[in-house]
Amino acid sequence: MPEQDDIEESRIISSYTKEEDHQEKSLRPKTIKEFIGQEKLKKNLGVYIEAAKIREESIEHVLLYGPPGLGKTTLASIISLEMNVNIKITSGPAIERPGDLAAILTNLEEGDVLFIDEIHRLNRSVEEVLYPAMEDFELDIIIGKGPSARSIRLDVAKFTLIGATTRVGLLSAPLRDRFGIIERLEYYLPEELEDIITRAASILNTKINKTAALEVAKRSRGTPRIANRLLKRVRDWAQVHSHEEITTDNIQKGLEGLGIDDIGLDDMDRLYLDALISKFNGGPVGVETIAACISEESETLEDVVEPYLLQQGFIERTARGRTSTARAYTHLGLETPANKVQKQTELF
Repeated sequence: MPEQDDIEESRIISSYTKEEDHQEKSLRPKTIKEFIGQEKLKKNLGVYIEAAKIREESIEHVLLYGPPGLGKTTLASIISLEMNVNIKITSGPAIERPGDLAAILTNLEEGDVLFIDEIHRLNRSVEEVLYPAMEDFELDIIIGKGPSARSIRLDVAKFTLIGATTRVGLLSAPLRDRFGIIERLEYYLPEELEDIITRAASILNTKINKTAALEVAKRSRGTPRIANRLLKRVRDWAQVHSHEEITTDNIQKGLEGLGIDDIGLDDMDRLYLDALISKFNGGPVGVETIAACISEESETLEDVVEPYLLQQGFIERTARGRTSTARAYTHLGLETPANKVQKQTELF
């Protein structure tokens, strides 16, 4: 069976970072004002940054959490630019030993930002070294082994740690409590994604009309990263067919070949729903059973497929297993069973 990372890499609507996403850094906004969406978070960050500037201090340590692809890395870069300091970017899995973290921290200058993506995946021994660095800007390093081992304390420059995670529940309480600012990123509205797509098209020297931009937005699963990726695919289709402007017709034909429907479901989403409905009568059925039926790992379904289906109201997670909703039948063009219709009526 394919690994989860391989599944994510093969799906264009994956919200996780793909190689092509690193090639269009120009699409990232550089300031708070340029950043579209997340209005409450932007307002709060603007206050924190301005207050830190007035006091001529570093901004407090920041924890950003929420689904992938919503702009956590971009916001970290914006904070460093707004504070006029350097940023060092790394990830939890990349810091394998306490010495790796010590090397990074001792090379930071006063006020610098250290951004750790996937901070929930930090090694526990590394995390313990991070505690005094965050609180007292000091490092406790053990030199040697056994009876001859000794501890030395090093001062580090005052810095701001920005941690990003998609699974805040996996952070240990001691680490979470050391962040002064904790903010959640929400999925974007289609209208917000429309603005993001229009801005990206301008940067890419591509013409797209308002209606077409909204159509791409509706297929982007509430995620700017996916919106930019789909924009580039429909741009390719329009250019190959000698169209000067991206239109709704371009989008329909361009994304049809990629198996993406009008609300952003792809072949894997439909395979999941088809198995749940046609082979298990709409459930309830365990995710392990569905996974075995469609030859995928259950972890892949839970982390990659189910979140969007839950968000759209196509499935429910119950104590007895997964069940499909009336909306799933309707979207797939199937006759909705009477019990599903009754339940939908009760909900409204």
